[in-house]
Amino acid sequence: MLVDDHTVVRAGLGQLLSTALGATILEAADTPTAHDLALRTRPDLVVLDLGLPGAGGLWLLPRLHDAGLRVLVLSMHADPIYARRALDAGATGYVSKTIGPDDLLDAIRQAMDGQCYVESGIASMLSEHRDVLGRNFGRLTARDLDIMRFLGEGRSLSDIAATLGVSYKTVANTAGMIKTKLGVARTADLVRLAIAMPVGWTIGGRENRETV
Repeated sequence: MLVDDHTVVRAGLGQLLSTALGATILEAADTPTAHDLALRTRPDLVVLDLGLPGAGGLWLLPRLHDAGLRVLVLSMHADPIYARRALDAGATGYVSKTIGPDDLLDAIRQAMDGQCYVESGIASMLSEHRDVLGRNFGRLTARDLDIMRFLGEGRSLSDIAATLGVSYKTVANTAGMIKTKLGVARTADLVRLAIAMPVGWTIGGRENRETV
């Protein structure tokens, strides 16, 4: 099953997969359609783009995973931050849209067999990136981690303050201290790191689930 909001991408991939694998291809262009179609038909593999209209691929991914479906993310982002987030959310594998046809077919075959496949260049960056994240996130307090998780969900400082029952100034000051701990100057960079923060990160830099 192909999930991408670009018709030309679905058409090209569908042709490639039907020719090379003899597969029957289902298609969806948005999150609600993909969710309903996947749960109803239970395809052998969902090839998912993250940049979907509406809730987006990162909303859909864990729901497909929890339903026992295998998901290979095919994204425009060849960035370890996006790959880390997708793998933590339950993706069987992660490749970028710059990957060649033969490597994509290999990734699909491995994902269908339940093997984790990460594009080689992204896998190398993931290894380096995880070491850096582990050292930095280990300096955060419980409140810091709460704020980081909310930032990673795309929530504003005002919304975070209301959720935590504290003032905007308190959250803003804490965000400033988090920037210092993580060595970033801009809020945009802080949000980027929040998105990259492994799911289940706890005090002391430990995770409550295994990651790649």
